[in-house]
Amino acid sequence: MNIKPIKSESDYRKALDRLNEIFDAQKGSSQGDELEILSLLIDDYEHKYYPIEVPDPIEAIKIRMEEMQLKQVDLIPVIGGKSRVSEILNKKRKLTVEMIRKLAFKLNISANILINDYQLVK
Repeated sequence: MNIKPIKSESDYRKALDRLNEIFDAQKGSSQGDELEILSLLIDDYEHKYYPIEVPDPIEAIKIRMEEMQLKQVDLIPVIGGKSRVSEILNKKRKLTVEMIRKLAFKLNISANILINDYQLVK
């Protein structure tokens, strides 16, 4: 086992290649230990150089609606009247805490995705 920090894109690619080679290693074996450490190094490098941005709450709602084949009318029981749903989806009205709770449940979306300082109304 010859593990070293990932300092460059080249190191990152080599680490990914090695990870693929030992991916099915038995837990507790030397290769299994190498796999575990390599995974942590790769994860750290990816967090630094390939961060994943938090999605826009309204875009997350729209994507989930499409996945679930829902229409705006399907959100009326959750958000309120037809015009309120339209205002929310067009970003003309902000989400309330109660809306976030109901949307998280109905759409099976983490409330953390729906909470955004500029979107939230108490």
